[in-house]
Order: sequence, then structure tokens, then C-alpha cells
Amino acid sequence: MESELHSIGELARASGLGVGTLRYYDGAEVLTPAWVDPRTGYRWYRHGQLADARLLARLRRVGLPLTAIRAVLGAAPGSGQARQVLDAHLRRLEDGLADARRELSLIQAMIDEREQPMTTTPAALRLTVPAEGLAAALDAVRFAVCADPELPALAGVLFEPDGPVLRLVATDRYRMALAEVPATGAPERPVAGTVVPTALVDALRALLGAGAAEVALTLGGGTLRAEAGEHRVEGAAPAFDYPDHRAVTRLEPEHRITLPAAELRAAVEAGATRTLPSGPAGADCEVTVLTLTGDGRLAVAEDPAPEGYRLAVNRDFLLEALDAGRPGQLLLELGGPIAPLAVRSPDRSGTFSVLMPIRLPEAG
Repeated sequence: MESELHSIGELARASGLGVGTLRYYDGAEVLTPAWVDPRTGYRWYRHGQLADARLLARLRRVGLPLTAIRAVLGAAPGSGQARQVLDAHLRRLEDGLADARRELSLIQAMIDEREQPMTTTPAALRLTVPAEGLAAALDAVRFAVCADPELPALAGVLFEPDGPVLRLVATDRYRMALAEVPATGAPERPVAGTVVPTALVDALRALLGAGAAEVALTLGGGTLRAEAGEHRVEGAAPAFDYPDHRAVTRLEPEHRITLPAAELRAAVEAGATRTLPSGPAGADCEVTVLTLTGDGRLAVAEDPAPEGYRLAVNRDFLLEALDAGRPGQLLLELGGPIAPLAVRSPDRSGTFSVLMPIRLPEAG
């Protein structure tokens, strides 16, 4: 048998993978040998596994995660699954590069200000946005603002100019909400966002009910000023470093479920819950467990939840996310049992909520 097989050393030399690396991928069930000598434990590989080993070496070079490598090598020929995995990885790399360019641009501006403080004071940024759109955006994110006084950087809404849109972000670490509104006046280069305190956010929302079609926002110098017709609000907006929302919201869902918002709300309100210590400061909260039926529909699991797919989220947070969205159809994006849940409206790609999952205790 050994004459028909390649030793682990031969496979290592042919692929560029180390012997220790090949042993690791055997243990990870990614590239298992065709035969292991029961006496010596030495690994032997089929000739066809040379191509797999060379492919594995290249997948490692581009930083493909272990689960993705396993999916590529295990994909059925002609299924297109391997290409889908690679396309998703390429998108992640491109997104990461875009984020790095944005951060480096902001870092360069900070360095310029530090080295030449008298000549590089940032100018105030003036944006014009539709009042109705800004009101809808504030309504979509306000519920997720943090109320913990120990976390002042989260006690408000991030106003982040991004080319043709103004992005609003709110989070309390257990959920995150994002919304976008068209904006004119923003520079093409990235600029740092402004965290608008909660009280000023609420004052701005009240201003938007005055009937003006547009609102002019001036950001910079530690303040925010909003003008709508004859009305104006202004207040301090201290400089805080806000969490990187892109890292949280770059999701790779395994399931996409479309259903009416009213149907989900009724199921959550009537469905079983579990009490778990997963709220702010470790407080108990009521948890809804979502599951998938045999025909792929979303359902609220009974208690105890059945085996199979289960995703647990804070019940109140889920209901608040439904209230903040538009009535009508919802698009839910579900990953694994410890992946965030995204709640979207199909017609508002930049406006959605993300709920952090709650780990369920092991059965038994």
C-alpha cells in the first residue's frame, strides 16, 4: 500500500506546507491522510491529495479562515460552493481595505492637527439633509442609545458623514441601530463622526416637527447646530472615540427570512420566554429563542427549546427593534447561534438593527 501513497514528508515538500501544519490540518479534519500506519502512526496520502495540499497552501496565504478552507476543500465539484466562499472572503478583504484607508485618512488628519495646531484646526462641516428623512433616521436608532452614565461615549447618537449620506449609529453594547439619510455638503474624504448627546438628540427630533422641508446641520468644534426654517437648536457635542460599528455590522448570515413585522411581533409577544442573566450589568432578562421549522420558516421556540437551530435574543430588545422599524415586511438575517441577529426593512438597506445573541445554557 505504501508504494501507492505519498509520505507526509513528500506531501510537505510538494505543497510547501510543513509537516507540523499537515498534522494540524489532519486533526482539524481538513486534509486527512488516506492511511495511518497503526503501528507507527505515520501518515500516508493519495496522489490526488497533492492538489488539495497545494490548494490548501494558497488558501492559507490569503488568510482564509479554517471553516472556509474546510468548505472549499469539501465542496462538491460543479456546485459553485467553493467560488461562493472565495467571493465572500474577497468582499471581506475589500471591506477591510476600505476601512483601513478610512482610518489612515483620519489618522493623517489627527497627525496634521497635532504637528501644526495653529494652521490645521478642523473647519466646521455644514450638511443639508431632508427633515423627514432625518426624523425617520433618529426614530430608527434612538431606542439603542446607552443609558449607562459610566459610558458617556455611548450616551448619544453618532453622526457620521460618509459621502452622499449621513449615517446615524447608536449602541448600548447589547444592540446596535444604524440609519442613513441623504446629505449634501459632506467632503469626499473621510471625516470623524460626532457623538451627539441624548438630550441634544431629543431636542433635534422635536425641532424636526416644525414643518421645515430641510434642516442644516453644522458639526465641528465640539458642538452641533441644527437650523430648520426659523427654528434652531445648538449644544455641546464632546469628542469621544465611538466603537467601530463596521466590525459589528459586517455580517455573514446563514439564513435570510422575510416575513411581516406584525406576524413576528405577535409570535414574540405570545411565545415562550426564558429568564437568563444577560441584561445590562448582568441583570436577568426575558429571552426569546428563535428557531427554524422543517420548511425553513421562522418560529419562536417553546421552552425548553427543541434541538437544531436556536438563536436567543433579549425579548424586549427585539420588540423595540420591531417598533423602530417600518411596518410591513421584515428581512431577518440569522447567522450561527452566537452570531448577531440583523433586523432590516427590505427597502432601507442602510437602516437596520443588530441584536447581540445570548448564549443558552447547555442542555442537561
